[in-house]
Amino acid sequence: MGLPLCKGPGKRSDRGDVTQSAFAPLAGLARGAVAAALVCLLSGCGLSSLTSGIGGGLFGQSKTVTDVGSISEDQMLAAAKTDGPGSGAGFDVAYGCPRFQVWSREGYVTIYEQGRIGDGLAVMHRGEITKTARECQIEPGRVSVKLGFSGRILLGPKGKTGTVSLPLTVFVSDAKREKVVTDKVRIEVPVTLDKPIGYFSVVRSLTFNVPEGSRPAEYEVYVAFDRNTPGAG
Repeated sequence: MGLPLCKGPGKRSDRGDVTQSAFAPLAGLARGAVAAALVCLLSGCGLSSLTSGIGGGLFGQSKTVTDVGSISEDQMLAAAKTDGPGSGAGFDVAYGCPRFQVWSREGYVTIYEQGRIGDGLAVMHRGEITKTARECQIEPGRVSVKLGFSGRILLGPKGKTGTVSLPLTVFVSDAKREKVVTDKVRIEVPVTLDKPIGYFSVVRSLTFNVPEGSRPAEYEVYVAFDRNTPGAG
């Protein structure tokens, strides 16, 4: 794709991490490429994000900032399927555009069988956000952000063929860390025992007001898995 990649924000937590041995039952099912992806996932590979800081321009009293061009779900889905490094440097903030990132450790969630949270052999599936991108348009008193994020679903030892459904939340916080906009998202990803890794992509647009005296760069946009889900750990 020629899109620059960089390590995404946030640190992983050891809570709910799935050991490589816990996924051993799947090793015989997956092909070489899938096995390599499992090794990367279970060894704690860092999140990465699509960014490019330079872009956009001034048009009268409004300003458009584009991180990766026109974001689309197809673009984000293709990015989710690539784990290799890209070219070019990445920037967290460009021309005062609100930063978009994964909220702390909520960039992943592991779902266990009921009553067995924390047991690696009871993992049903795991969701992970691996790529993010954003565009924004800044106008007097208002900011519009078009954001995209993508990732993967991995079946665990107790995983089943079917559609995995997981809720996420996208929200905007101001300089006081108070939420000013919240958007609920649900992903639906088909997976099978023969193909235990499925991919998802989401593109959303958010618009929020910026009071006089505040700057758009003081705001931040986050995406996170909703851990208020049965079996989440």
